[in-house]
Amino acid sequence: MLNIKKIQDTMRNDAGVNGDAQTMEQIAWILFLKLYDYYESEWCADKEMQGESYTSIIPQELRWGAWAGGSKEKREKAPSGEILLGFVNNQLFPTLKNLNITESTPLNQAIVRKVFSDLNNYMKDGYLLRDVINEIDTSIIIHNKKDFKELCKIYEGFLKTLQSAGNAGEFYTPRAVTDFIIKLLNPSIGDKVADLACGTGGFLISAYHHLDSQCDNVEKRKILESSFYGIEKKSLPYLLCATNFLINGIENPNLTHGNAFEFSNFEELAFKEKFDCIVMNPPYGGSEKTNDIKNFPQEFKSSETADLFMALIMQRLSNKGKAAVVLPDGFLFGTDNAKINLKKRLLEEFNLHLIVRLPASVFAPYTGITTNILFFDKSPQGTKHTWFYRLDMPEGIKSFGKTKAMKLEHFAPFEQWDKNKIAIEEAQGNFKAQVYSKKELEARNYNFDLCGFVSEEEEILEPFALIEQIKSERERLNTTLNSLMSQISDIIKESE
Repeated sequence: MLNIKKIQDTMRNDAGVNGDAQTMEQIAWILFLKLYDYYESEWCADKEMQGESYTSIIPQELRWGAWAGGSKEKREKAPSGEILLGFVNNQLFPTLKNLNITESTPLNQAIVRKVFSDLNNYMKDGYLLRDVINEIDTSIIIHNKKDFKELCKIYEGFLKTLQSAGNAGEFYTPRAVTDFIIKLLNPSIGDKVADLACGTGGFLISAYHHLDSQCDNVEKRKILESSFYGIEKKSLPYLLCATNFLINGIENPNLTHGNAFEFSNFEELAFKEKFDCIVMNPPYGGSEKTNDIKNFPQEFKSSETADLFMALIMQRLSNKGKAAVVLPDGFLFGTDNAKINLKKRLLEEFNLHLIVRLPASVFAPYTGITTNILFFDKSPQGTKHTWFYRLDMPEGIKSFGKTKAMKLEHFAPFEQWDKNKIAIEEAQGNFKAQVYSKKELEARNYNFDLCGFVSEEEEILEPFALIEQIKSERERLNTTLNSLMSQISDIIKESE
């Protein structure tokens, strides 16, 4: 089976590959073409059974079997060294980047150009490149889709390395989190499931497996195949997502390589394609282009990327839609114009029925910022009350990280509580779980910082994570101070 570490060790000897991100991109584009070749053989066989012929979007001389792999004899005669580098850099990549696609091009063919549009071959040693290609070709033997099961596990481990790969960590959400959210959201066959900044596709993959278990006939499976929508603007996560889809059995990935903020009229989005289920872990603290921000109405304009995505989610949710969004603490207690207006709209036009507060180290080592999952449905009646639940660290585990990843079983305390939903009061009047009415949340000036973590053991964070934590804590203290000053001012006015 595929040995990722062996391939990475080979690449470390190549002068052109620098860092985890480039290594992942190099492995992924080769893996994508290998998997795509398998699917094309399946599509060709299906067409022949129907008395039709299949025409690949990839020219014959560029298909995997023609230059990369196949039988042992083919590999021995396959190009290597400078000849291979010249072929890849001057023929393979330029052709795949410029494949002719139209609106009528099937999704399973258009994906090839979309994947390669912004990719590069970083390797400079053609012999090492041949070693990598051969390793992937000989390690992955696929007879049928059952053979993908083990590869799925290996690829998931491969993606998990993104968490410690600097800024690339924003593209990966731990599988335990995506599986938990989808399980609680419980989408149905026929729902259009979307992630507007899908990264490596974790939420969509979890949704696919959740719905796949419900497919008991051919008709449902056809519906399932066209149920997933992803948007990702950066080339590396887009490539990783497309490959992830193929490995997990999604043959017609409806993936857009672009920016979800590229629209001309925010109000018109209400009349465009809507989604029944939106699941996201949007990037936090990012900065968007001024041209993208100006497309949002004044009340939602923000320098915080997560705020912009919240506005977009609410606009793209169908009338029967439901959503689950991972957001930092700053959204809960933030009092700037955009956050107040977003939370006000959440309560008035949606049923914000649950907020789950997650431990700080769920996304470590990428970030130590404490995050929350907001669950809400489109509702003309708005929100009546919102439950808050704090998920504490499992007993015996000080923090999550490289060696101790969060697991689905760590959500068991929540699942047990969720059966009855009762308030859980702790010492000094603090709550681990409590319900608040819409009026109570409004009276707090939309400060949703409730059922939080009272005291945590000191944790040593990476410098940038520490900076973000300090900024978050400073904003929280400023919010509390402003609230107290406002209350004191009201008391003084009443006494005059």
